[in-house]
Amino acid sequence: MELRQLRYFVSVVEEGGFTRAAARLHLAQPGLSAQIRQLEKELGQPLLDRSGRSVTPTEAGRAVLPYARAALAAADAVRETVDAYTGLLRGRVTLGMVFGATGHAFDVAAFLADFHADHPAVDVALTEDGTERMQAALLAGELDIAVLGTADEVPPPGAAFHLVIDVPLVAAVAPGDPLLARAGDTGVVPLADLRDRPLISLPRGTGVRAALERGCAQAGFRPRVTFEAAAPHTLKQLAARGLGIAVLPAGESAPGDLLRTLPIVHPEMRARIALAWRTTGPTSPAARALLDRLRKALPSPPGTSTPDTSPARRSP
Repeated sequence: MELRQLRYFVSVVEEGGFTRAAARLHLAQPGLSAQIRQLEKELGQPLLDRSGRSVTPTEAGRAVLPYARAALAAADAVRETVDAYTGLLRGRVTLGMVFGATGHAFDVAAFLADFHADHPAVDVALTEDGTERMQAALLAGELDIAVLGTADEVPPPGAAFHLVIDVPLVAAVAPGDPLLARAGDTGVVPLADLRDRPLISLPRGTGVRAALERGCAQAGFRPRVTFEAAAPHTLKQLAARGLGIAVLPAGESAPGDLLRTLPIVHPEMRARIALAWRTTGPTSPAARALLDRLRKALPSPPGTSTPDTSPARRSP
């Protein structure tokens, strides 16, 4: 068994076929297929199911995949660690980020440009996705670092959180909405008042949506979400047209907005954005360098008692 065969196997799984994997690896497809078959022969089990339109791992292949990724990561880390001791940082880091996760105060492009200027031999692959998929990818080793939404302060086993945003959810309503009269002088709205009202929310798989659904379950009902959008400003536009009540993180309103925002209580729900990384398995010096830079660029919210759930491991 050779490392290159494991790399070929992982590439075919990630690309879903031999043609795309061969192009990614700059190999001829027959040679790639021959190497995979040699690996399967040595292991005594087929690792790939070639019967469908796309190539997928067999049951044995799914079991082997995390070990293959770990072996490749360990080999890459050996090279990267030696480079770090000589003062040269190189490698590839995968970063996942929820769209609009850190608001307008964080310029992702400028941040990555500055990091690249300091470490030109490090490639950073940036992806945007929902929280649930990014968290699963992080724990599976497909992402090194993620900026994701979460309904929890405590990370899942195998991960660590550095909270970046922790604010309550509010109801944003158009002028004249009956909810304003019900709020009265208190200026707040019990979550139960949103029962059976059309709601506008971020999609499932986001931290805000998870917090909303959890809060409604505690209040004894299921939210009636009639519109979904990935960007908070789209939620506000829909609410301004009277199409429902937008449930947003506090602070999303801007000067000139016609919407009125009401804090939601009983229970209070919170929107949290966290910088997340794995606490198990090897982490490359390049990933640790990017993580350290992100932790400095994304400070914890004021008054957070436990901003970090695990210390980041620093490069030598």
